[in-house]
Amino acid sequence: MTMASPQPAPPSAGRLDLVIVNWNSGAHLSACLEAIAASPEDVSRLGKLIIVDNASTDGSAALDGFTKLLPLTIIQNSDNRGFAAACNQGAARGDAPVILFLNPDVRIRPGALARSLDYLGADYARRIGALGIRLTDADGTTQRCCARFPTPWRFAGQALLLDRLIPSLVAPHFMREWDHLTTREVDQVMGAFLMMPRMLFEQLGGFDERFFVYFEDVDLCLRAKQSGRSVTHYAEPCAIHEGQGTTRRIKDIRLFYSLRSRLLYAGKHFSRTGLALTLFATLILEACMRGAAAALRGSAADLRATLSGYRLLLGALPRLGLRRRG
Repeated sequence: MTMASPQPAPPSAGRLDLVIVNWNSGAHLSACLEAIAASPEDVSRLGKLIIVDNASTDGSAALDGFTKLLPLTIIQNSDNRGFAAACNQGAARGDAPVILFLNPDVRIRPGALARSLDYLGADYARRIGALGIRLTDADGTTQRCCARFPTPWRFAGQALLLDRLIPSLVAPHFMREWDHLTTREVDQVMGAFLMMPRMLFEQLGGFDERFFVYFEDVDLCLRAKQSGRSVTHYAEPCAIHEGQGTTRRIKDIRLFYSLRSRLLYAGKHFSRTGLALTLFATLILEACMRGAAAALRGSAADLRATLSGYRLLLGALPRLGLRRRG
C-alpha cells in the first residue's frame, strides 16, 4: 500500500525557481527569456532563473544581454548530461518553495508564471503535486499535451497503429479527444512546462537520471500520483510551445532515446510479462511498422533514420539493466 507523504506548506508565500535545460536550442532560448522578461508580473515572482547548458556548441548559451533583466544563474556543463540529470542539477541550485521546469522552445504569455504559482498555492489546490498549463502553437491552436500513463497493451496497440485506427479500443497516448480548454486532473502533464512544490520534488528524489531524455516527465508524474498527490492541467494561463526544437534534425538519435526511455520505463514500472510485451512491441512490431511506412512513403532518409535508431538501441540494450519484477 502506498502511503501519502506529508502535505507541503502552501508554496505561493514565496517565489519560484525556474530551470531551463539548454542544448543547442539556437534562437529558441533567447525568445524564451525575452518572453519572461517582457512580463514584470512574472519576473517579480522569480527567485532564480537557472540555465543549465549541456555543452552547447551553437552559441545559444551566450546570454550576457539578459543578466540585467533576469536573476540568471548559468551552469555550463562540459558534456551533455541529459535532460533529467540537468534538471536535477538546476533544481539543486535554487531554494524557492516551487520549481518550474521550462523548455527553451516555450514562450510564456504574460502572467503565466504568477497565475500558475498562485493557483498551486491556493488552499483548494494543496493536493496538486505537478501542474502544467495550456500550450499552443504559434497560431494559437491549443495543443493536446496531456497524456495517459503507458501500459504494456497500450504500447503494443500503438505499435500497430490501433490508437489511430480504432481509438475506442486503444486510447492514444495524448488525450486528443479533449480540447484542453478546461482545468482538470490528468495522468501526466508535459515536461515542457512542469511546476512542482520543491518539497515533493525532493521527497521523490527528483527526476530519474536513467532517462537521458523522454519519459522522465511521465515517470515523475506517476511517482507524484503514487505519493498521493494529483497532477493537474491548469487551462487559464498559456504559453506557445514549438516542440522538438532541438531534436528535429537528428531523427535517428531522437528515435533511439525515445525507445530507450520507453524500455527503461517498462523495466521500472511494469511486471515481467509487461516488460516482455513492451520489448516485443518495440523491437518487432514497431520496427516493422516504421520500416514499412518509410518504404511506402519512398523516404530513404526516414528509412535510414529508423534503421540507425534501432541499431543504436540494439547496441545499448545489454547495458540498460532493465529491472524485472515478478
